[in-house]
Amino acid sequence: MKNINKINSLLFMVALAASTSPAFAQPAAKFPTKPVRIIVAFPPGSSTDIVARVVGERLTETWGQNVIIENRPGASGNIGTQTALRANPDGHTIFMNSSAIAVNVSLYAKPGYAMKDIVPILQGPTTPNLISVHPSTNARTLPELIALAKSMPLSYGSSGTGTTPHLDMELLFKTLSKSDITHVPYGPAAAVTAVVGNQVQVGATSMPPAVPFVRNARLRAIAVTTAKRSPVLPDVPTVAESGFPGFDDYTWFSVFAPSGVPAFIINQINRDFSLALQAPASKTRLDALSLTFTPNTPSEFAARLNSEVTKYAQMVKQSGARVD
Repeated sequence: MKNINKINSLLFMVALAASTSPAFAQPAAKFPTKPVRIIVAFPPGSSTDIVARVVGERLTETWGQNVIIENRPGASGNIGTQTALRANPDGHTIFMNSSAIAVNVSLYAKPGYAMKDIVPILQGPTTPNLISVHPSTNARTLPELIALAKSMPLSYGSSGTGTTPHLDMELLFKTLSKSDITHVPYGPAAAVTAVVGNQVQVGATSMPPAVPFVRNARLRAIAVTTAKRSPVLPDVPTVAESGFPGFDDYTWFSVFAPSGVPAFIINQINRDFSLALQAPASKTRLDALSLTFTPNTPSEFAARLNSEVTKYAQMVKQSGARVD
């Protein structure tokens, strides 16, 4: 009996060793196994699109699969989000949106999605928002621009209804300074083009589409919305320095997936996107446009996203912003 027990014990140990050896281990799940589609919720030339294309080039090399950038603009990012959430949740369709995704759930009565249907993967680069004017506009500072708005009709082009530049302008002009200015939602690149063409006098966008036009003097930068000045435009004062202490807002561009994508895929996308954003060539391109990235985990981004939803719900209420 003792011998039989010893034999059984030995057989069990052999079986256990075999089951945990590389030859007998279950093959690790692989991702991706086919081309990956990144749906961008804003048009070509937008900051979200710029980030997606910078990262897409690196991920194609990393994954050995084509990374397809698909722009689905409309309704301040809602159309792209809705499209992505209808995809098979296997990780091969993910999407990029801006901080507008945290705004729209308060701004729109029916945004077409619920936050519970979205898996946050990574908070990507952030950038200040920039208030700019056509060079012919008789204002060089934010107080001068506000005074001008009180004395004559002015219009501003924004990155779109529900974007943070839109909320910043509504809060600054209509609530904090009690002045009137007409909102014209364009889209990031189109808003810059409209100001350069003097179709509207004022622009409110994230920095990337506007910076080249500020540098060649086709736009005049008035103020940035973050608490600190941007190193890209160090001579441009902040809104806080311009008479509104404590004002601090920005735009972020991030990666999401439909709910149901396996956790190991979410974690891999987070890691690979982070590495792509931190690659020297990527960092050089992003720095030049005042885009700053700090690595974060899916759980850290989820917590941040929740606080952003709360923050923007308060800003929507305070500013009185509405869907045009």
